[in-house]
Amino acid sequence: MTGAAPRMARALALAGLFALGLVLAGCAGLEPARQAQAPTPQAAPGFDDMMTPAQRREHERLVASYGGAYNDPKLQAEVQQIVTRLVAASERPDQKYRVTILNSPAINAFALPNGSLYVTRGLLALASDNAEIASVLAHEMAHVIANHAATREDQMKQAVLVSRVISDVVNDPDLGALALAKSRISLASFSRAQELEADAIGVGISARAGFDPYGAERFLTTMGKQASLKTASTMGQTGSGEQADFLATHPATPERISIVMANAREYASPNKPGERDRGEYLGAIDGLVYGDDPKEGFIRGRRFFHPKLGFTFSAPEGFALENTSQAVLGASASGREALRLDAVRVPGDQSLAQYLSSGWIEGVEVSSVESLVLNGFPAATAVARGDQWSFRMFAIRFGSDVYRLIFAARELTPELDQSFRAAAETFRRVSIEEAENVKPLRIRIVTAGITDTPEKMAAKMDTQDKALERFLILNGLDRGDKLVYGEQYKIVAE
Repeated sequence: MTGAAPRMARALALAGLFALGLVLAGCAGLEPARQAQAPTPQAAPGFDDMMTPAQRREHERLVASYGGAYNDPKLQAEVQQIVTRLVAASERPDQKYRVTILNSPAINAFALPNGSLYVTRGLLALASDNAEIASVLAHEMAHVIANHAATREDQMKQAVLVSRVISDVVNDPDLGALALAKSRISLASFSRAQELEADAIGVGISARAGFDPYGAERFLTTMGKQASLKTASTMGQTGSGEQADFLATHPATPERISIVMANAREYASPNKPGERDRGEYLGAIDGLVYGDDPKEGFIRGRRFFHPKLGFTFSAPEGFALENTSQAVLGASASGREALRLDAVRVPGDQSLAQYLSSGWIEGVEVSSVESLVLNGFPAATAVARGDQWSFRMFAIRFGSDVYRLIFAARELTPELDQSFRAAAETFRRVSIEEAENVKPLRIRIVTAGITDTPEKMAAKMDTQDKALERFLILNGLDRGDKLVYGEQYKIVAE
């Protein structure tokens, strides 16, 4: 999250995009871009020596954009041994792979043409056994084996060239950036034929490695349920383009699920499917950080808390929040109200009232600009109006940064405006004691007792909403399923 915000006007003129979190296109983030952590030893022997400088830079950029590498030697060893088995059973056992676990709650996995594999801790938390993870990793390996990733990389280079030409010819960097953004969207997914080919190759690799080939069907089904839950919770908001979920590029359509089922039947009967290694896998993810990492800011219900930067605020009643790499986004259940919090640098000799009036957003009502103090911090507020949305904006000087808290509404009534003001007044500094006491949520493995039910297990979850739905999805269960006495299950707790 780097850069300034000089080109905001045109972006905010497209006010309808605000609820999707796609406005404020050049803004700085809540803090400087994170540096990639050095991953724990996880590459095949000689892998780093085979990387070109460009490949190493791309690896470092990807790791940094996903919060760094997640350091858990036990989990890393589990994932690596899965990859080792898959490589030996693949069509190219000579291909070397590096697998990096990314410190991100996003549900994603991808591969670079050179064999660099990436999987987020969010995806690992969602899986329930080694066979499901093997299906994901084998699918990504299949893209490398079939040369899909290299083809897409060539297309992306062409898209970057086109965007530069547009920028140079029309002397409009915004238009060039828009062209590149559209190209990225079109290239975000492989073609349908490539996806189905990778599915078929991946299922075969998993089966030959001894894993249950039906893991792909189970995991696609679970991800579909997770996607539905997220859509219901966030009203279709999207986060960072770089952290789009796996399902954005790997849709779990009924047709695709039926095809992977058919692929699996070629290798094993549903009655004798192969290894799942559920207990081994659950042991490896016990204690895995779940959701936002408190070091990078996290959400608890309507509250956003950033112990590292030292502030917190609470959204209006009825809002759901999402923490992305660019900003904190929020929206109401109706989708008619939204918010965004990000940070910029504003010269110390420029007042915040002047900043709000400086033209970075169109439609500002100059008469509405007001200087104020919020919990001891200099601030300013103003109203801006567009064709479809109206905005109540706050600029708050906190340390060396200025935080912009922007509320959007289809209809900015006095009552709604007052609720926005009340939410802004919750922005405050957190104490050292508060920051030190923050603990991340983690996956905890518990054993079902004889009287345990999904409802009882869900009651132990520290999640703020939809605990039963989250428990069922995390454990690959359907409503009405009963727990098995003595079986292990995942819950989310501190």
